[in-house]
Amino acid sequence: MTAPAHTPDLDRIREHVLDRMERGERVTKLAILGAAALELLLFVVAFRLVDWRDPVQKLLFVFSVLSYTILALGLIALGGHVSRSVARVLAALEPPARD
Repeated sequence: MTAPAHTPDLDRIREHVLDRMERGERVTKLAILGAAALELLLFVVAFRLVDWRDPVQKLLFVFSVLSYTILALGLIALGGHVSRSVARVLAALEPPARD
């Protein structure tokens, strides 16, 4: 069985796909930073609005922070999984080394 020939078209397509992936990664990082800044602002506002003398408000605040933390940890785990998957795809796209 012969290996597929790497034509210039295939190399150009690979380069174009990798460029689009890098551009998407930059946009994603900026969006994550923007969302984190907004979430921090909302957390500060919520922290200031809680009446700390009221035990019900304290309890609601603690439970909301705990549930939000679980969601954040799940998203971090998902991001790690996607990064590993993309790395495997990129490794498969690389042309074999020529001796």
